Amino acid sequence: GGGPMFVQDHHFVKFNAGKSAYAEERYSNETRRLYGVLEKRLQGRDYIAGAGRGEYSIADMATWPWVSRFDWQQIDLHGFPNVRDWYVRIAGRPAVQRGYQIPKFVSDVPLP
Repeated sequence: GGGPMFVQDHHFVKFNAGKSAYAEERYSNETRRLYGVLEKRLQGRDYIAGAGRGEYSIADMATWPWVSRFDWQQIDLHGFPNVRDWYVRIAGRPAVQRGYQIPKFVSDVPLP
């Protein structure tokens, strides 16, 4: 799933760039593939799980933080419009905004 692969992408592409071209390529490709899976899942939907257009759920809460580092993954969310719209929708939630203002982590939510 996204979490394990995205963390490998962060490790090799963001924090150890240039150490292993094979690992960088492997995890970048897998990350892009998983963005494609999420893109397809979100087609015609607002959220990952639930009937109809979906309902905000633990699935979104667990996935969104990994996608929030799209910049570390060198992903252009404009290439994944359903993911981009979902991401921005969740980024605008008041609880997410408050979370980004916690001391020691004061930061703006990265936007595409």
